[in-house]
Amino acid sequence: MSQLKVYNSLSRQKEVFESITPGHVGMYVCGPTVSGESHLGHARPFITFDIVNRYLKYLGYKVRYVRNITDAGHFEEEGREAEDKISKKAVLEKLEPMELVQKYTNLFHWAMNQFNNEEPSIEPTATGHIVEQIVMIEKIIDDEYAYVANGSVYFDVEKYNDDFSKLGLPYGMLSGRVLDDQLDSTRELDNQDEKRNKADFALWKNAPPEHIMRWKSPWGYGFPGWHIECSAMSTKYLGKQFDIHGGGMDLQFPHHECEIAQSTVCNHVTPARYWLHNNMITINGKKMGKSYNNVIKLSELFSGNHPLLSQAFSAMTIRFFILQTQYRSPLDFSSDALHAAEKGLKRLWEACEVLQNFSIADWELDAEKVDKELDEKVNRLLGEFEDFMNDDLNTAKVLANMFELVPVINSIKDKHQPADVLSKQTLLLLQQKMKIFTEEVLGLKSELSGDHTKLNGVLEVLIDLRKQAKVRKDYVTSDAIRNQLLTLGIVLKDEKNGSMSYTYN
Repeated sequence: MSQLKVYNSLSRQKEVFESITPGHVGMYVCGPTVSGESHLGHARPFITFDIVNRYLKYLGYKVRYVRNITDAGHFEEEGREAEDKISKKAVLEKLEPMELVQKYTNLFHWAMNQFNNEEPSIEPTATGHIVEQIVMIEKIIDDEYAYVANGSVYFDVEKYNDDFSKLGLPYGMLSGRVLDDQLDSTRELDNQDEKRNKADFALWKNAPPEHIMRWKSPWGYGFPGWHIECSAMSTKYLGKQFDIHGGGMDLQFPHHECEIAQSTVCNHVTPARYWLHNNMITINGKKMGKSYNNVIKLSELFSGNHPLLSQAFSAMTIRFFILQTQYRSPLDFSSDALHAAEKGLKRLWEACEVLQNFSIADWELDAEKVDKELDEKVNRLLGEFEDFMNDDLNTAKVLANMFELVPVINSIKDKHQPADVLSKQTLLLLQQKMKIFTEEVLGLKSELSGDHTKLNGVLEVLIDLRKQAKVRKDYVTSDAIRNQLLTLGIVLKDEKNGSMSYTYN
């Protein structure tokens, strides 16, 4: 079997993966900002790194998978600075900040469960690691790579770049951006006069008394910058240097670039050896954004309640749709594309179910009837599963091979070809690897309905009760029925004609 190779964004090439500690992998993935509900764009990175986690385990590694929750802090994005999103959203929704955080964290966990994503080994929160962030900031100040201004602390990017460029570690090494170009293109922002240079980023922000979420620090009351939380938590749980840092390509700059700089100052080594980034999802060729009115929340995908959707789609259909494209390639979403994915996934599962129902071990096969050419082809297709995954986790090619095997399975099922057309060893391998790769490596769950007769009857009763509640304008009961069914993976949808429909997730 070939060795696992991954595309390292830091070196801009595929590299053979070798963990720091043999047999063990430390992986940090930037998690959600829980100031709102996760949307379609968030599905891709978390499914992508679930695959990375699963495949490393398949290869025999013991993985410590750390994925954070951003529940506080100052968020900086290229071209603008924003206030603490948690505080702002808490005011809008009339909730305590931690109440809001819990609400959206629960929703995120629910969605990840629908996608059949395995839970991370550790899921630290920014608010739970304020002390660690302050300690790291103090060290950066002591080393003279940060300075205090009006109760805020900023990282001195130019000083870092001057010193560390000589060591081959310039600011911009991950994204490929040149600091001089960044300085020329940076717009004037709030509090810009506090900074020595435009490119400097906040490690800690001063917060006035009316700011909801703030903590005591050596520089006064405030809250941490966005980037410092990941450096503090990855160092605490994975050490000064670990194997893999992952996230969407939109995080390369400034977030991951800033992480590298501040962690390198503190720990005297770059934080991760391999940086993996998934590409973005577009919708009908356009980037997702509120201005385009094309942001689709995950709950809307599961319910079909969005103008760009023709129906509800299951979490497994969305997962399958994402895995049909290699993670570094752009992926364009449309309702038609999901329809095609839904049909393809059903065809795959029907073949897998047939295959698992074969009692191959009990079969008496005639070795003389084996079609050697077909037998070799099936073995080649199965053997390529690992080859494709080892080539930068190419799930798309694995699925393509599976669909080449589906007609072989169906032809045996329909008795168009005898089972003897393949050797017993090949049939057993086919049965084994199709199950392992669909369920354990790709994380797909069967959605073949089976017998839902009794359940459907119960649902009809609940739908009738919900209709009656709506007539009485008892919206608390109506919403409670819908929400409880949603937690069980059953999505109710109010149709335009006044009727209700449901789908299983």
